[in-house]
Amino acid sequence: MNTSPHILVVDDDHEIRDLLARFLDKHGLRVTAARDGAEMMKALENPGIDLVVLDLMMPGEDGLSLTRRLRTQGNSVPIVMLTAMGEDTDRIVGLEVGADDYLPKPFNPRELLARIKAVLRRFQGDTNDLAPVATPTGSAPRLKFNDWVLDIATRDLTAPDGVVLTLSAGEFDLLRAFVEHPRRVLSRDQLLDLARGRQAIPFDRSIDIQVSRLRRKLDDDPKEPQLIKTVRGGGYLFTPEVVKL
Repeated sequence: MNTSPHILVVDDDHEIRDLLARFLDKHGLRVTAARDGAEMMKALENPGIDLVVLDLMMPGEDGLSLTRRLRTQGNSVPIVMLTAMGEDTDRIVGLEVGADDYLPKPFNPRELLARIKAVLRRFQGDTNDLAPVATPTGSAPRLKFNDWVLDIATRDLTAPDGVVLTLSAGEFDLLRAFVEHPRRVLSRDQLLDLARGRQAIPFDRSIDIQVSRLRRKLDDDPKEPQLIKTVRGGGYLFTPEVVKL
């Protein structure tokens, strides 16, 4: 039985689909290709899809709408979005609606492969890329803060009222970085390295977008946040006490 990761490539350009399918297959990944949102949603009926490479600009339902629909449905499959070169607004919106990473076109297939592997490692819980700045809480399987509980093994976040929230891979990785480094100011570069497993891209504000999403999930007032505070010129501070369960 082939246990290599199964990648769904969604792009209306058949040449790009074929190129990526051949390249990823050559590097040991299983690939399914889809030309539009309808084929994508049908393919995702297969629970074996491990990651989606999704083009933003497609006729009909575009990548942003498809990502938003998946996240609204509670589907947390990792998504690497392909965006037009220089379209920063689309990139930011893509991260806001739930994409886990992005890559501007034109791109080197090898860079896409590296991004896919990095996202898969994060989503599957491989912590090799998460060298902590400090580990006051270690890698306890369940960590509690302000009556919220984060289960590292299952990647579940349970609210104080008992409701289990769905986190994207990026949201989980960022929250894990915070709860494993509580009450310590972390710069954007440190958070990028901890939560995404790669060096910060100059002027990359994706951490700010992820923080905004986390604040909404945690009901942390963005105007006066109490859990994740912004430190001017420094980064972010996760204020709650964190305890092992």
